[in-house]
Amino acid sequence: MGGFNGNSPKNSPRSSPRKTYSPKNSPRKTPTTLKQLLLDSRNMSNFLDSETEELLSLISYCSFTYTFTDPQESPSQQDLKRLKLIQLLSIIKTIIQPLDDQVLSPLFKMLSTNLFRPLSPPIYYVASILPDDDDLVSNPTPSWPHLQIVYDIFLRIVTRTSVESLRIYIDHSFLLNLLTLFQSEDQRERDSLKNVFHRIYSKLTFYRPFMRKEMNDVFLHYVFETDQRNPGIGELLEIWGTIINGFSVPLKEEHKLFLVRVLVPLHKPKGMQVYHRQLAYCVSQFVQKEPKLGEVVIRGILRYWPVTNCQKEVLLIGELEELVETLHPQLYKELALPLCTKISKCLNSWNSQVAERALYVWNNEQFWKMASQAMEEVFPILVEGMEKNLEGHWSKSVRQLTENVKGMLEALAPFLYSKCLLQLEIQEAVERIEDMRRKEIWEKLENAAK
Repeated sequence: MGGFNGNSPKNSPRSSPRKTYSPKNSPRKTPTTLKQLLLDSRNMSNFLDSETEELLSLISYCSFTYTFTDPQESPSQQDLKRLKLIQLLSIIKTIIQPLDDQVLSPLFKMLSTNLFRPLSPPIYYVASILPDDDDLVSNPTPSWPHLQIVYDIFLRIVTRTSVESLRIYIDHSFLLNLLTLFQSEDQRERDSLKNVFHRIYSKLTFYRPFMRKEMNDVFLHYVFETDQRNPGIGELLEIWGTIINGFSVPLKEEHKLFLVRVLVPLHKPKGMQVYHRQLAYCVSQFVQKEPKLGEVVIRGILRYWPVTNCQKEVLLIGELEELVETLHPQLYKELALPLCTKISKCLNSWNSQVAERALYVWNNEQFWKMASQAMEEVFPILVEGMEKNLEGHWSKSVRQLTENVKGMLEALAPFLYSKCLLQLEIQEAVERIEDMRRKEIWEKLENAAK
């Protein structure tokens, strides 16, 4: 009996661990864990609420704008707003979750209040300013210390916010207001605006036709309806350069019409040299995709050729040379005569820069190939231009370059050069005889009137 009592469940060593697995002493502690989760969730919610409140407070403060020209404005308050904008940007960068409408709505109102403002009157350009002199026509915006951060915030929002949310706040009116800002005289603002505008174009694909149309309207208004300088043409052409680069081949008819009706006429304004680099890139993209479009472009440039703007002539000669390099060989014969005629007139220019640039064209192998397709028509014009320079151009360097090109022409077709030279001498003799006959007629008239 004693042995049985000693091995009873109460005193058995095997029975002792069972106490630890009773519901009361269970290590799983399920109710406690749920409670902890609820507490953590509440703490997280409180944290998010406090972060949202901080964001809203910063947005509200930054919605007040300064002109930076009013002497009554406090510089310390302006500096404080800049610090608030930096703080707002820092928070937006670190937020993982996308912003909801509670924050986006006042945030876009703040962006609109800061960005959409009256711009300074346009500065009329000086025709002699080349692209390297852009800084001479740049008028810094006084509020740029604030605007720079506002654009950074805007770009961050466009990049991280969903398309559905952006569509609520970015509409046609908003895009038109952005487009107006390209008239800002501050190069830094136009660069920031270009990045934001292009990011919107890339992300909000349903707005692309509207954005292209409105950009085209800006170009056409500038070319045909106003004499005022539009500082943002270059930046808009940069955006168009990336758009054209993505066009598929064969090109759509609407894209070809854009080349003919918008890009080619942009060679017309007297301030073209300010944005010529971007314009030439856009045009070359079209010709590279479809080389036969080179004829339309070249004839258009010749139609808008300047009369008195020498620096514009230098740029256009360079553009023609680049276009010939990508031109379809079938077009060589058609374009050789009009191109060589224009180049010959330029090499006779009294402006040494224009004359030298036109003579340097003949170092281009593709230009020679094009000219060789219409030798009989082109050579007389070239020979006449060379002889005029050698006889009476004031610039020694131009005469030296002319000698070099003449040697190349004689080496290429010596018999044809001699023939053209003889024809030129005969033509000059006929003109002298005609001039003498005209003088005799006038002398007879003068004697008869006495």
